[in-house]
Amino acid sequence: MFTKKGGDFIAKNIFVTVGINHKKAKEDRQIDDFYATDPKALELLLTEENFSHTIWECACGEGHLSKVLQKHNFNVISTDLVYRGFGTKNSIDFLAQELTDFDGDIITNPPYKFALPFIQKALHTVAEGHKVAMLLRLQFLEGKTRKKFFLQNPPQKLYVSSSRLHCAINGKFEKNSSNAIAYAWFIWKKGFQGDPIIKWFN
Repeated sequence: MFTKKGGDFIAKNIFVTVGINHKKAKEDRQIDDFYATDPKALELLLTEENFSHTIWECACGEGHLSKVLQKHNFNVISTDLVYRGFGTKNSIDFLAQELTDFDGDIITNPPYKFALPFIQKALHTVAEGHKVAMLLRLQFLEGKTRKKFFLQNPPQKLYVSSSRLHCAINGKFEKNSSNAIAYAWFIWKKGFQGDPIIKWFN
C-alpha cells in the first residue's frame, strides 16, 4: 500500500483485482483516452504556480509530465492504469485507491471521460491545504453536474492557455501537429472557498 507522508510515499505491491469489464476498460483507455500532454504546458505552469515537493502523477502515460517535474527536482510518484514504459510497472487504478491525507500535490492530465471522478478522488486524497492541478478542456466548465461540483468545490485558479496546446493521441506528437481544442490548468487547493482567479498563459 501507499504510506501517506510525502518523503516516505512509496509503492509496495499494489495490485488491483480486475475482471472482464476492468480489462476492457483498460483496453478502451489505451486506444481512446491516452492523450499525451505537451511538456510545455507544465513548464509554463511551473513559472506561475508553486507546488509541494512531492507530486503524484496518477495518469502518467509515457511520463511527459513526470519528466518535467523530475527535471525541476520534485519527488514524483508516477502511476497509471496501463503501463507504457514509465512509472511503476504495476497497474494502479487511481479511482480505486483508498488513500487520504496524502502529504503532497496531485498533477495530471486525466482521461477526459473520467475527469470529474479523477478530480473528486484527488481532492479526497490530498491533505488540507494541498493542491490538485488538472489539465482539462476549457469546455469542462460547462454542464449542470459540473456546475454543482464547482459550486461545492471551486477551483482556486484557472490558467487558460491563450495559444493551443497539443495533446497527442497515444503520444504520437509527430502525427498531431495541430489542435483545435482549448485547454486550461484547473488548480484546486483543498479547503479553499471563494471565487476562482482566472489567469492566462502561453
